[in-house]
Amino acid sequence: MLTMSEAPSKLRHGRRLVIQSHRQPLPWPWLENCLATVRGWAEANDFDYRFVDDALFETLPSEVRRKTRERPVVASDLARLLAIREALAAGYDAVVWMDADSLVIDPWRLQIPDVPYALGREVWVQPESRGYRARVKVHNAFLLFQAGNPFLDFYIHAADRIIRRHDGTMVPQLVGPKLLTVLHNIIAFPVVEEAAMLSPAVAGDLLANAGSDLGAGASPALDLFRARCVAAPAVVNLCGSLVSNRGGLGELSPGEVADLVDLLLAEPTLLG
Repeated sequence: MLTMSEAPSKLRHGRRLVIQSHRQPLPWPWLENCLATVRGWAEANDFDYRFVDDALFETLPSEVRRKTRERPVVASDLARLLAIREALAAGYDAVVWMDADSLVIDPWRLQIPDVPYALGREVWVQPESRGYRARVKVHNAFLLFQAGNPFLDFYIHAADRIIRRHDGTMVPQLVGPKLLTVLHNIIAFPVVEEAAMLSPAVAGDLLANAGSDLGAGASPALDLFRARCVAAPAVVNLCGSLVSNRGGLGELSPGEVADLVDLLLAEPTLLG
């Protein structure tokens, strides 16, 4: 595996910033390992790095904070956009957001394209009655915005308006992947294909077959993930919202995710 110090980026000019956020203290040690890989990648690429705790939410309008009190993921989806806009207004030429549960596994290939804005790629593999199905979407666990881009202000406006107008149960992905995927299907956003997301089914295959010589059909969820990915992942979001000490259906335990982090850092080519 190439070292962090060797990792390039296509954005070579101007002031650049990486932002991450999580409540403190971190609930699981593996999150610090994830953050360390992003900090190392940022440093290698001459990006400034900023970590924000729950102060991230302080810029949200009071009405939005009230409506998202029981949905911090939705609140974060808007708050991260406000933090990005504030950084761009302060003079940064480009800002990258990565969720705290994002793990950089191949820093050499995580290159930020010179485009006005970009999202991450979600290939969500889950079991169904006749095997597995992959749903290909976009996600906001990885975001890039350059100064002067045409999308950020609209996205902030749309997310704010949706939250204010919404009644009833608010799904966590309301103004994140759900909204973005609907828009993407119409206008085709720029996507960093190497910024991926792992579902519990794919993670389970990786853990179940670690160190073994995989034969045909031994890891159906992982095989489908590889087949539907346009590019091998360089950074993966580990879906911390699906990590639970209870280990319910479709969830991973903190110990399993810690093992997954160690496995992917040791063998990043397992994903493609």
